[in-house]
Amino acid sequence: MFEKLARITNWHLRPFLLDGLRRARAFRNWYRESTCANESEVRGLRLLRKWLSAEQLAQFETYNYFDVTGCYSGKRYRLRYGTGMNIYELDHAGRPRAGWCFVPKDGLVPGDVVLAQKIALETDEVAAMAVAKHFVLRRSGTVI
Repeated sequence: MFEKLARITNWHLRPFLLDGLRRARAFRNWYRESTCANESEVRGLRLLRKWLSAEQLAQFETYNYFDVTGCYSGKRYRLRYGTGMNIYELDHAGRPRAGWCFVPKDGLVPGDVVLAQKIALETDEVAAMAVAKHFVLRRSGTVI
């Protein structure tokens, strides 16, 4: 009886929970754009969002990172929003196994840096990894 009640309650609450989640994401996006230091950061973030696939965009909106697949090796990489030390090579189970860092020469806003990293890994992984620097992953209680 309790299981039936739990299923019914879950079914009725699901639309409210999903609506709340959508509103929270919209607020986070608005807040992120409104707190950017300048218009360049806002434009960089908008451009990044336009270049992401639907799956990558959903992942980015939820977790502040997204996964890409290298064009040469087929390895999966996780790109966190930031300007450095934000690329994680993933193992077969989706866990970070190595950290990599490569950034454009010019000082760019985080959205532009992550977009450049995405394009590099998806179109010329070998050249990108040739200049990338390895860094040690810190294991803490949080998911990388």
